[in-house]
Amino acid sequence: MCGIVGYVGQAAASEILLPALRRLEYRGYDSAGITTLNGHGLETCKVVGKVAALEARLTTPPGGRLGIAHTRWATHGRPSTANAHPHLDCHGRVALVHNGIIENYREIKQRLIALGHRFRSDTDSEVIVHLIEHHRRGGFVDAVDRAARELRGAFAIACIDAGAPATLVGARRGSSPLVIGRSATGWLVASDEAALLGRADRMVVLDDGDLAAMTPEGLTIRTLGGGEVARPSVAVTADAETAERGDYPHFMLKEIFEQPAAVGRTLHDRLDVERERVEIPELGVSDDELAAVRRLTFIACGSSYHAALVARYVIESLARVPVDADIASEFRHRAPSLDRRVLTVPISQSGETADTLAALRQAKAAGSRAVAICNVAGSSVARESDGLIHTRAGLEIGVAATKTFTTQLAAILLLALKLGEVRGALDPATRRALLRELRAAPEGMAAALAACHGVRAHARRLSRRPTALFIGRGLQYPLALEGALKLKEISYIHAEGYAAGEMKHGPIALIDRRVPVVAIAPDDDTYDKMVNNIEEIKARDGFVLALTTGDDDLAERVDGVIAMPRVAPWIQPLIVAVPLQLLAYHAALARRCDVDRPRNLAKSVTVE
Repeated sequence: MCGIVGYVGQAAASEILLPALRRLEYRGYDSAGITTLNGHGLETCKVVGKVAALEARLTTPPGGRLGIAHTRWATHGRPSTANAHPHLDCHGRVALVHNGIIENYREIKQRLIALGHRFRSDTDSEVIVHLIEHHRRGGFVDAVDRAARELRGAFAIACIDAGAPATLVGARRGSSPLVIGRSATGWLVASDEAALLGRADRMVVLDDGDLAAMTPEGLTIRTLGGGEVARPSVAVTADAETAERGDYPHFMLKEIFEQPAAVGRTLHDRLDVERERVEIPELGVSDDELAAVRRLTFIACGSSYHAALVARYVIESLARVPVDADIASEFRHRAPSLDRRVLTVPISQSGETADTLAALRQAKAAGSRAVAICNVAGSSVARESDGLIHTRAGLEIGVAATKTFTTQLAAILLLALKLGEVRGALDPATRRALLRELRAAPEGMAAALAACHGVRAHARRLSRRPTALFIGRGLQYPLALEGALKLKEISYIHAEGYAAGEMKHGPIALIDRRVPVVAIAPDDDTYDKMVNNIEEIKARDGFVLALTTGDDDLAERVDGVIAMPRVAPWIQPLIVAVPLQLLAYHAALARRCDVDRPRNLAKSVTVE
């Protein structure tokens, strides 16, 4: 969840670390800090708040060519300068930044206190630096190795030692990622490739259980407690322009408008319309193996889970194979029947989501094959699966998922068509039509963006209400859940998504003029039933905002309409997502919320 970055080389460390830290701020922003090794020892500055507050505090840039920096999302201890990273040992010789959770920190802390160590924070992270200090007699790198092997939990760390003035050490275990890049002046280690933008065009992704030691002369990687290993380098796929807002006031708005292009990239070379086929070379499962699949199990969290619910509808319809969709954290608490004929599909934006990764490992241990849908090709989820559908959304800085969600939907539609093709569930004419419709989806999304001029006024009305309901049927039910989640995440308005048919089984008791209802009602096979649900709400003096594909009669029955372009029903979720995202965005603006960095949230959830 936190952003960590370290540098060693020939340049001034602070000039490398601070811009990198700004690019990592979407991973956490309740406090920030930096430590560099200057000619007199370790120099540390920490603040409560965002990276801008840290930069303001640094009236004189800290010196030194070795350093680490951190931006925090709290797991243990309230935001404070004491709890901010980097953490130092008792004598101020070793400094460390950490992402993750240490499960056995209490017993380690008690043992170290008994040995005379003095703790300054309420965090689990501080025990690591004191543990390194405890083992330091064997040398810095060995001390980090020995300390890391005593820790239980998931972690990525970067640390420096005043006694090793040209050495930067990083280590990872579990779902906390760590990448290394070589710049023109030295080495960087970070929790995310975003920190490498403009500095490195290739990176090494550390495996679970790796420790890396960097000096200006080179990089050495070994396993914790083991010998040296070689890890391949991969391209840094994001670009510096992606990490900047450009002419947009917020990253979220920029990323909403990037969706047609992102979905187009996801579909581009995988739709062979001339041969009437879907081609996904990296799928990792043969056509014969796909044809033999007797069930699919999707595992995901948050917006990715809502994409998984869409998968349940489209794959069962187009491929005629049963589909389960599980919240990853709950999948782990039941005993699903899994074997090689069950295809598990983890969906994750970052590929490091702790609950999704744990559920994937559980499914693999039970004998299931796995194909990941993920935006980071070198991530743990991608590498531990048998195959991958890379979503190609590019770097997403805004915390609320926008283009990562719609590219997941695009990947799911590709998988549905592929399954329908190899299982013989689609006749040639139907398959041809579906391929054409999917290829046109980015144009439909662009049309939806162009048609959303009235969303801002509707959002202002929502912004003045304490709660809202979102309803939909069929494919639109997961979008109702997603619309409610977006509104909650960035505007802090309580919102709930419901299957529209469930309204009369309880939620309709909430209806009055103070509770707005956003009804997703495109002209599909659920339209007539949605109109009936809307009538039931209006009969109880409810306020209804309808997302529809242009029924003038419906417009006269509701309190507001957001018009959407008409597309094939199974493509509609890609279109519906656009006005729902803009509705949440403008409601958050009206409430003066931090759109890109909503309180208490971070982009990559690498803790359980």
